[in-house]
Amino acid sequence: MRVVALISGGKDSCYNMVQCVEAGHQLVALANLRPENTDELDSYMYQTVGHQAIELYAEAMDLPLYRRTIQGSSLDTGRDYSHTPGDEVEDLYQLLRTVQKERVEAVSVGAILSDYQRVRVENVCTRLGLQPLAYLWRRDQEELLSQMISANVNAILIKVAAVGLDPEKHLGKSLAQMQPYLRQLSKKYGVHICGEGGEYETFTLDCPLFKRRIVIDAMETVIHSADAFAPVGYLRFTKMHTENKDTRSLPSPIRTLRTVVI
Repeated sequence: MRVVALISGGKDSCYNMVQCVEAGHQLVALANLRPENTDELDSYMYQTVGHQAIELYAEAMDLPLYRRTIQGSSLDTGRDYSHTPGDEVEDLYQLLRTVQKERVEAVSVGAILSDYQRVRVENVCTRLGLQPLAYLWRRDQEELLSQMISANVNAILIKVAAVGLDPEKHLGKSLAQMQPYLRQLSKKYGVHICGEGGEYETFTLDCPLFKRRIVIDAMETVIHSADAFAPVGYLRFTKMHTENKDTRSLPSPIRTLRTVVI
């Protein structure tokens, strides 16, 4: 099928694209919902941190990218969902409706555990006559993380918000670097090893589907909450570019330049 991939920049949406291609589908477009005038939106549905670098996905994959600013909020938060004007789910509906000009038949979705997200994406897809493709759904998280790393999905931690994760220590580290420590946190505190409890979020710099890799030239660490037990912080990308994969300069992000407390 002709597929549009919902992308947040994170590892899950990226690896689900890989799974779609392995299953024989054709990626023809990318789609993203972004916040307005803020680094990150408090959303039940969407990862928005790192949205400054999403435009580079189009360059990295040589695919058209459709974007829409999130205008709604979480109004219908029940177990089921029905068309609710002003809800953030309707922004997804309008975005995918626009992408239908690409003659798409299916939607790549990186959902792993959230029934809330699954129900709402399926509602939108049903209304538009599209098939959701969620190859990561309910898979064992520890096994899934290992598969992502083995598949050369090069993603870094862009946000942390859990006991044992420190913005100053762990932001900017790759999944491969963090995997042993995430296993420890999972056993000790019950942390979801793939971050499905909101413990961390990622941004993908390279994967087998990228024709060019994404390079972060400059970034800031923003401390959102300096809680002693579970500090919350994220990276704000301030300068970035793509480069050919045969270029050996800057294969990974440089060190964070400064820390900002908000």
